Amino acid sequence: NRLDEKFNRQNLIGQSSPMVKLLETVAQVAPTEANVLITGESGTGKELIANAIHFNSMRAETVFIKINCSALTETLLESELFGHEKGAFTGAERRREGKFLQAHGGSLFLDEVSEMSKAMQVKLLRVLQERELTRVGGAEVIKVDVRVIAASNKNLKEEVQNGNFREDLFYRLNVVSLNVPPLRERKEDIPILAQHFLELFAGRNKKTIKAFTPRAMEKLLAYHWPGNIRELMNAVERSVVLSRTDYLDADDMTLVMEKSHEVSGIAEQGEAIRNLSLESMEKKNILAVLADCRGNKSETARRLGITRKTLRAKLIKYEMNR
Repeated sequence: NRLDEKFNRQNLIGQSSPMVKLLETVAQVAPTEANVLITGESGTGKELIANAIHFNSMRAETVFIKINCSALTETLLESELFGHEKGAFTGAERRREGKFLQAHGGSLFLDEVSEMSKAMQVKLLRVLQERELTRVGGAEVIKVDVRVIAASNKNLKEEVQNGNFREDLFYRLNVVSLNVPPLRERKEDIPILAQHFLELFAGRNKKTIKAFTPRAMEKLLAYHWPGNIRELMNAVERSVVLSRTDYLDADDMTLVMEKSHEVSGIAEQGEAIRNLSLESMEKKNILAVLADCRGNKSETARRLGITRKTLRAKLIKYEMNR
């Protein structure tokens, strides 16, 4: 559909209701100039959403600059964001442009913005309000034209209430808010995400792996994915690299948190999973592989790691035998 085409190059994959709703909102927000705040757990794909906003905006042909606010000390973050003059501090041997000036005319992605100190929050607020900045150690006031897209794995409203984040900065960043759902709340997307990663890493590693067996897919669907899409991607890559067969089976899938959180039946995985049956997931997986094989049932059965007779029985069971 149009949403799939629109966001395909940003690798935003998903057909679940939460994901479709999110992408519809992204499609509405992207063409505007509004600042956007993206929240969600670590590994859910917040940076991909930021990419999608930029590359579907009026600034798409300009730069997309990103910075992780939690990875730098306060002094270094200030220099990275606003730049510095020669001699501003020990080691500043030449003038340096900061991320805001690098992003002039484009978009700046501030990841983990909630980790900024109160002092840095004040400085960021001033730039957002005045649309101008001064380099560290300088006096020149420089106008900047930047669309800011911020992200956090924390609830910023709660951070404001707890006194950890400035309320005025929150409202400057939160013109439009987007929440990226965790993978456990969009389980129906796992088959297509997993297949996408399988094909990606099989290609990179010159492997002939075609698909997951039904047992492997059941294991993926029953797992709780605390690390979200990032964990799924890593699990598939690890399995592809270590596999010696054309199909990934359950035994090939090593899940990091499996011992502390046993992979149990889907019925025990929370309300989102209770409303989701393995049969519906198996049906979607079969449909996806069948479509990829252009209706060739022999090839579909081979990719799924089942016999043609078993495939035929499943097609009849799911009323797909047309």
